[in-house]
Amino acid sequence: MSEEPFFFTWSVQRDAKGLEIVGGEGAFFDTADGERWLDFGSLIYHANLGHGHGRMVEAIKAQADRLCLTMPKAIYPEKRALAQKLLELAGPEYGKVFFTLGGSEANENALKMARLFTGRHKTVSRYRSYHGASMGALSLTGDYRRPPLEPGLPGAVKMLDCYCDACPFGKTVDTCARECATQLDEILPMEANVAAVFLESVPGANGVLIPPDDYWPKVREACDRHGALLVADEVLCGFGRTGKWFGYQHWDVLPDMITVSKGLTGGYGVLGAVIVKRHVADFFEERTLLAGLTHYAHPLGVAAALEAIAVYEDEGLIERAAALGPKLLAALRELAASEPRVRHVRGLGLLAALELDADDATLARLAGELAARRLYVHVRSREKTLVIAPPLCIQEESLHDGVRRIADALGSV
Repeated sequence: MSEEPFFFTWSVQRDAKGLEIVGGEGAFFDTADGERWLDFGSLIYHANLGHGHGRMVEAIKAQADRLCLTMPKAIYPEKRALAQKLLELAGPEYGKVFFTLGGSEANENALKMARLFTGRHKTVSRYRSYHGASMGALSLTGDYRRPPLEPGLPGAVKMLDCYCDACPFGKTVDTCARECATQLDEILPMEANVAAVFLESVPGANGVLIPPDDYWPKVREACDRHGALLVADEVLCGFGRTGKWFGYQHWDVLPDMITVSKGLTGGYGVLGAVIVKRHVADFFEERTLLAGLTHYAHPLGVAAALEAIAVYEDEGLIERAAALGPKLLAALRELAASEPRVRHVRGLGLLAALELDADDATLARLAGELAARRLYVHVRSREKTLVIAPPLCIQEESLHDGVRRIADALGSV
């Protein structure tokens, strides 16, 4: 049995090992044993602003002194200001914001709104996807975490992925007709009762699967033809991770709803949100929105989000991710050229993956070697992939240092 009095998430408790983090600065965090780690994963993909950011700490302290206890229907200036800022970032087509406690609840409430708006109950999402841990969001999820907990919500239909390096349709980017998107023209009418299609702009934890440039436009067109809403899950990719405020902005489409969390506060506060297009928001002007949470728009989370957005803007972090992304990708490709076990390199902004030809035992040894070099990176054994997602404030020198540590670790297994 684990010695700790609490559960570790997504873990066999007897085997779970945690890091005792005591502080940090920028792209590095410190542990209780006196070691300093290079954070190449933004902890759980949420430390976009880096560690120990003084402005974030002070903003939360100031909010606690000003107001730190409200209720869901309370109105206060920071709540209004954050909703207005999120709508500004999304664009004039968006009308209202629903606040949540995190990404799972954002997707849960987007699902509720889609059902109420369309009068339908089914959803379509991808197999290589993760949309959250609560039962509704987990029903949307396609990866390994869903099947052991089934049955989930009825009507959670799955579609094949835009996995261009191993196309499930047996095609290549140059020879396919984008069956990964056009399959919706069969799925949606045959299922006949689909409220919404839920897609991560880039599936991150499931291997950083970068879609072809015309994938999202074709999905949007299919949803429009068949009366389904399109929900962009930006929980992982939002707030600069891919070099844009939201990942879908790379492809010139407008989802009907956008779900966000993680980077919304940079991990400094507990908050998520659903950003809703005007025509959906208007539907609830004369109909009951059956959704609510006790800690809806908690002031400390709201303050963290407002300051996080200001930091992204003031420090140019969105632009920084866009500029550093090609350099990260080039360094990983250089590594791959001398390491035959690297099958594929993928990336967009400061989100990248090395797909490896390695068995579980090798990946376990690799995880140990990376830890020995004090590099925190996501080793995804089921996908045989290292997922790299450093804080957006990382210095270029540290970016290259992280890639060197990966190369060194690979050379030891």
